[in-house]
Amino acid sequence: MADFSATEIEAGRRLFAGEWNFLSAASSFASLPRMAGLEIAFAGRSNVGKSSLINALTGRKALARTSNTPGRTQELIFFSGPGAGRPVLVDLPGYGYAAAAKSKVAAWTKLIHEYLRGRATLARVYLLIDARHGLKDVDAAVLDTLGQAAVSHEIVLTKCDQVGAATLAERCEAVQAAMRKRPAAFPDLIATSAHSGAGIEQLRAAVARLLTEQRR
Repeated sequence: MADFSATEIEAGRRLFAGEWNFLSAASSFASLPRMAGLEIAFAGRSNVGKSSLINALTGRKALARTSNTPGRTQELIFFSGPGAGRPVLVDLPGYGYAAAAKSKVAAWTKLIHEYLRGRATLARVYLLIDARHGLKDVDAAVLDTLGQAAVSHEIVLTKCDQVGAATLAERCEAVQAAMRKRPAAFPDLIATSAHSGAGIEQLRAAVARLLTEQRR
């Protein structure tokens, strides 16, 4: 599990206490916004909780639109942040099952992979994994793309309040063991719950640390 100092925790709090706003939505590679600030992307299966996590990070109840319907987010949604360099959060469409036509699912899955391979300002991808289910076969394609593109990525477990402590520990161990086989994967993971707030300050600190390192 990632470890952060009190200074890093405070830096993360300040970063996400600032103003975050909707920037752009892109339904095709050509419609992506102009590259500017460093981008932190959140990827994961449909209904894994990406939008809820972004709302928890920013302390905003409705910055990112949430839904109980898998596949509601069908575009890449960009949110601009405060401070030097204007960091950007990116909410990627969920992959895997979605309540949409197969052609649409295929189109935005293709867009996800194009974005992950071709975005020079992409600093890290947080791949969200539901703590109740762990890694699935459908996650492998995204992990393969990230590895092939040498994009820094890290696992974030979501909905950790919905499993017991022993199950969560087993899930963390299994995920970390799988990630050790992938050289581009960040070795640590962060266990979170948008509902209880567990792990949110650690994830904020991780983003703040990353931005500081990238700007040196």
